[in-house]
Amino acid sequence: MSGALILIVEDNEANQLLARAVLEMAGYRVDVAGAAPEALKRLSARTPDLILMDLQLPGQDGLSFTRQLKANPKTAGIPIVALTAHAMKGDREDALAAGCAGYIAKPIDTRTFGETVRQFIPPG
Repeated sequence: MSGALILIVEDNEANQLLARAVLEMAGYRVDVAGAAPEALKRLSARTPDLILMDLQLPGQDGLSFTRQLKANPKTAGIPIVALTAHAMKGDREDALAAGCAGYIAKPIDTRTFGETVRQFIPPG
């Protein structure tokens, strides 16, 4: 599964750098967007194998952006995993209801993050 392209939609630069470094060390190719409009530009250029979506984004939040992507036939098939520090009761359910395939709480565990992400990448 090495070499899969992952789009990280995350506005916090430190979180972007950490997630990118861990995923690249695990053999993934990584693209990063800081907000929904930038992510849409990246998605028009190439289709990732997985999107890691921060739920607290500036402007359009991650849940509404996930619903938007899932409603678009061009992006509906891309698995989206919520990546959020908001690990409150109900947040996982909200993310899954919006169309996320899974939920990863921040701060990420750098020892297991690559393997956790691998579970959500479709085979092939």
